[in-house]
Amino acid sequence: MIAETVCSAVAAAGLGIAVVTAYRKRYLAATRIAAYALVPLGLVIAGVVDWLADTAFSPTAWAGFGVLGLAWVLFATTRIVERRRGGTRKERKAARQAAAPTAAAPGASAPALGRTAPRGESPAPRRAPASQGDDDFSDIEAILKKHGI
Repeated sequence: MIAETVCSAVAAAGLGIAVVTAYRKRYLAATRIAAYALVPLGLVIAGVVDWLADTAFSPTAWAGFGVLGLAWVLFATTRIVERRRGGTRKERKAARQAAAPTAAAPGASAPALGRTAPRGESPAPRRAPASQGDDDFSDIEAILKKHGI
């Protein structure tokens, strides 16, 4: 009964402040204040305040909240462990297979990082690409040439 009275008083005070704010021609702020002021009144009318009061003094409700909290802790713990291990068993197996060294790509004749010329010397002349008719890599080659790679 006290909670309903307090919520109603808060709503009335908030609506009074909203009227004063609207009188000062700050309509947007007044509307926002009125919205906040009506929330406690709406909770009282909907019966949420009675439900909360009954729940606050109910050992059964607190036991239910405890079980929900325990479930959340267990869920969070399993997620943390799963992330540290790298996912599920199938995901770890797939990651190991993907990380296994693979053979060089067909047509790869030189390592990606070649030898650089010492200071003062000009770099070695570049070789022509392996296949001139390969349109798939022509854009990539053009970009690499543009950047001097």
